[in-house]
Formats: sequence, C-alpha cells, structure tokens
Amino acid sequence: MSEGVEWALHGVLNLAWIGPDRPVTAARLAAYHELPAPYFNKQLQALARAGIVTSTSGPRGGFRLARPLTQVTLMDVVAAIEGPEEAFRCAEIRQQGPGAGSPDGYQKPCAFAHAMARAELAWRRELARQTLDDVREQAERQAPGAPERIRRWFLNG
Repeated sequence: MSEGVEWALHGVLNLAWIGPDRPVTAARLAAYHELPAPYFNKQLQALARAGIVTSTSGPRGGFRLARPLTQVTLMDVVAAIEGPEEAFRCAEIRQQGPGAGSPDGYQKPCAFAHAMARAELAWRRELARQTLDDVREQAERQAPGAPERIRRWFLNG
C-alpha cells in the first residue's frame, strides 16, 4: 500500500476538523504534515474522483469534504488511492521451471493465491466496516486537543 493512503486519510480527517465552510488548498493541507504538495494534490484529486472530497478552483478555492465522515469508510479511501486491483497477483510461477511439464497439479487455483484472496477479502471487509468517523472518535480520545490545534493552524495561516 502506498504512503498516499496514509496522506489521504489524514487529509480527510483534517478537512473534517477544519469544517465544511472553508476550502483548503492542497499546498496548505500538505504543509501541515510537511508533505510534497504536488504529490499530495494527486491523492486529493483521486479522493475527488471518488466523491470523498470536492474541489473548487479559484483564489478562494481548495478542497472540502463531499460527505460526512460517517459515510466514508477506510476502504473507500484505500480504493480511491490504490484502485480496485487485488494486492496479491498470482503469476502462476509454479508452472515454470522443472514442474512446468506436469499440468495435472495446475487444474486447481494456486493454494497461495487462494489463501491470499481469503486474507484480502477479510481485510477489505474490515476496512469497509470502519468509517472515518469511527477513526475520528478514536483519534480525539487519544489526542483531545488535536481538532482545535489543527483548526487554529489552518485558520491562522
């Protein structure tokens, strides 16, 4: 999984804490965590295509949430950034090398591919079960002052 997923998750949470009435530029969002703005902007554009954030151009433009955190799952963000492809791709290397001539063992799917597919399905289901609001609640319990500190930083800059 790329670092863009982490960046996108924090960016969305920061937008929630900043509030719905103030669009924030990609450069400003990136600056908070000292991230490269052009690359972070690509993550925000992917979130916009997925309908998680909206983008407004112009001097007072920027990004804001498109829907409440209760309606955005961790899987929504992962899929927006990483795409729908499976994490493990079986290339059927078992059919190469000395074993390549015995196809009777290849009638069934690769046992590794099967195990990885089961694990990925469980992982995706768990990500789809958790909303960003669930994570927001946990973050606020762990760092009660974070929302106000972030809001102040963005509003005073």
